[in-house]
Amino acid sequence: MRNIVTKILILLIGAGVCTLSGCPALVAGGAAVTAGTGTYMFINGELKTDYHFPFDRVWNACEKTVAEMNAVDVIPLKEIGSGTIDAIINQEKVRFNVTYKSKDLTTVGIRIGLLGNQLASQRLHDKISEILLQR
Repeated sequence: MRNIVTKILILLIGAGVCTLSGCPALVAGGAAVTAGTGTYMFINGELKTDYHFPFDRVWNACEKTVAEMNAVDVIPLKEIGSGTIDAIINQEKVRFNVTYKSKDLTTVGIRIGLLGNQLASQRLHDKISEILLQR
């Protein structure tokens, strides 16, 4: 019994140290959540999340976001289960990657600039969420 208690205590202390030190494996699971979306993941400069809406509705919300942000040089490319929107917003290159996952689940990845900008990408995701919840 004492051996089990000791192991549990060590496990809890280890998890606490990882959490306080910013261990990416533990912190990524607790990322911010917005109404109607899943967890955000910032990987290789692209901020991704799932929207619990059909592909076409999410695609339209992305197009409306691009329009409301006064984007220029907009190049949309929509296929059956995926699409990209390339644009320039505030002198920065922006790419929206929209991917069908299931009937009511669509993934959107946003990359801003060459290396990615998490804060600016989050702002665009917030705008997409706002547009999706207006209907």
